[in-house]
Amino acid sequence: MPRVSQDHLDARRRQILDGARSCFARYGYEGATVRRLEEATGLSRGAIFHHFRDKESLFLALAEDDVLRMAEVVAAQGLVQVMRELLSSPAGTGDTLSPADWLGTRLEVSRRLRTDPEFRARWAERSEQLTVATRERLLRQREAGKLRDDVDVHVLTAFLELVLEGLVSHLAMGLPADDMDPVLDLVEETVRRHRRSG
Repeated sequence: MPRVSQDHLDARRRQILDGARSCFARYGYEGATVRRLEEATGLSRGAIFHHFRDKESLFLALAEDDVLRMAEVVAAQGLVQVMRELLSSPAGTGDTLSPADWLGTRLEVSRRLRTDPEFRARWAERSEQLTVATRERLLRQREAGKLRDDVDVHVLTAFLELVLEGLVSHLAMGLPADDMDPVLDLVEETVRRHRRSG
């Protein structure tokens, strides 16, 4: 029996995650039945659960994948850029997440955090990656003299994370997002170091 290459396994895993993301976004966690996951991924349940132990493991892997993508953007460009991409990306191709799909996953995470203590414990480990990436980016910005120095970095991190959560809630309510750029400009300006004139 020929061995399956790691590239093939990685591509199959990506296919499952991409299909599952749209399925969870469309139907929610409970509504994303195994049959719907099969349809969304184009694979059998055996193929799906060869890569993931169960539906919860698949959902956590999907949410973790989103966190890793966000952490990469944060490290390079900051958390506000993640928010800008969420508002502007038209489709979920390549490294860019579709806002609708990302939002669907994010809302399911939020719902399960409120109702499922076991999920909350498992998620805490994963979400810390984004917090750490944000804090490290802010520390680098402070060392470069670009970040205000009168507020603790932990407070600035919490501020940016709360803005992200507020944006998610705004989008979840179906409110218009086309006027958010000036709001995000204000958020960036709030954490930036201001030069005193005179």
